[in-house]
Amino acid sequence: MGKKTTVLGVEFGSTRIKAVMLDDEHNIVATSEYKWQAEQEDGIWTYKLSDVWKGLNSLLKDLPQSGSMCSVGISGMMHGYLAFDKDWNLLVNFRTWQNTITEEASNELSELFGTNIPQRWSIAHFYQAILNGEEHVKEVAHITTLSGYVHYMLTGCNVIGIGEASGMFPIDSETLNYDEKMLSLFNELLQKKKIEKDITSLMPQVLTAGQYAGCLTAQGAARVNNLLTQGLRFAPPEGDAGTGMVATNSVAPFTANVSAGTSIFSMVVLDKALCKNYREIDIVTTPTGKPVAMVHCNNCTRDLNEWIEVLRQAAVLLGANPNTNELFTKLYMASLEGDADCGGIVAYNYVAGEELTKLNEGRPLIVRRSNSRFTVNNFIRAHLYSAFATLKIGLEVLAQEGVRVNSIVGHGGLFKTPGVAQYYLAAACNAPVTCMSMAGEGGPYGMALLTAYMEWQDEGETLEQYLDKKVFRNAEAITAYPRTPDIKGFQKYMKDFKKCLTVERAAVSVLPNM
Repeated sequence: MGKKTTVLGVEFGSTRIKAVMLDDEHNIVATSEYKWQAEQEDGIWTYKLSDVWKGLNSLLKDLPQSGSMCSVGISGMMHGYLAFDKDWNLLVNFRTWQNTITEEASNELSELFGTNIPQRWSIAHFYQAILNGEEHVKEVAHITTLSGYVHYMLTGCNVIGIGEASGMFPIDSETLNYDEKMLSLFNELLQKKKIEKDITSLMPQVLTAGQYAGCLTAQGAARVNNLLTQGLRFAPPEGDAGTGMVATNSVAPFTANVSAGTSIFSMVVLDKALCKNYREIDIVTTPTGKPVAMVHCNNCTRDLNEWIEVLRQAAVLLGANPNTNELFTKLYMASLEGDADCGGIVAYNYVAGEELTKLNEGRPLIVRRSNSRFTVNNFIRAHLYSAFATLKIGLEVLAQEGVRVNSIVGHGGLFKTPGVAQYYLAAACNAPVTCMSMAGEGGPYGMALLTAYMEWQDEGETLEQYLDKKVFRNAEAITAYPRTPDIKGFQKYMKDFKKCLTVERAAVSVLPNM
């Protein structure tokens, strides 16, 4: 038998840079990862661009160098602000989606456009820099995202997938491009501020799934120490929201997915526009440009991860040396033995600020009554509930709109332990939640599938058809159905969670970050 052709999907996530290689039958033939983490500099969440290339080279070294690879796709954490001059020199440190420093710009642009412009969107960051009178603004020639930056440096093509673009600036799903009316409104705003720039020329060209997006240049190959072969074809760079939708086959109307890792967000594909504008809801798109209602929360697993590390250290003091993955599994499973309402314990995983609950900064907290049932089972369960609590507040808005969802698919690191977080999400949404075998690796897997679609689609074959017929036809999946005690317990937990937001705000007020 001949050697199989392969494609590669790479995702720059918040805690891991991950790669998944697929063969031409969509089987996973190799994976690789590199751990990294955001750091704060002068109160700004950021990553060093040198770490981008260090991480990419590290994970490429761990992949088989078979010569069978035909194409690559780059994805990354959505939103944020990467600003460059005309020669592509970085002007200010990368400002990630985690930052809640653009409230003034977000409010003003949301009012101007008549649609929600969240603080994390690229256009909000750019306009806030203008409002702040930042010196670098006059030199800005290019604004892009992390995936757009990596793609450009490898291919020389300043393009971006439409799903990723929809987290930079509002998209018109009819024209499959940036919204012309809103571009004009923003340019008028620039003129009033005496900024001689055209926002259209600053942002990358928009492409849709399946389109060709350039090839690896000699300079790009040198950046990765020739671990990738010059001439490799590239798919449009996408955001982690879009790749998550693809990885879960949630790109058709009435489908939804929840991605849970460092952050958590839900994506509900709409069949029509919402009746009104909601500050809790982002309107973004699928990788093919269909409108999507997105509920995005900045915080999810980071605080829980830190608590489990503390418990691991405690075990070490007693002479044990537990495997971290095994410890996660055992503690997650133990949470199932906890009380449905977490025994009166409420946890806030707010390491960063949370726009949905109107907090520009976060302070991780545990709040409990003196008579709460404080056990390890309830403690872990409360933190897992916390992962979904803020998301639930946003989903309540969609429920008021009567948005119909036929299915929810969970993916991301929180779902790696089967049958735990899945049941808690089902309780939060009061809907069945399905996890596929690749539940823990949504992003790079989804990007690999988008790359495969570019290479192997039949003429006229839509992304939905490709995924249904060629990828997920016989996919292994486990579905968790909501259980009445869990539903009631989560509802009780949510009442306390909403009430105690006052405590969270007080903690932010009296405990400044050092």
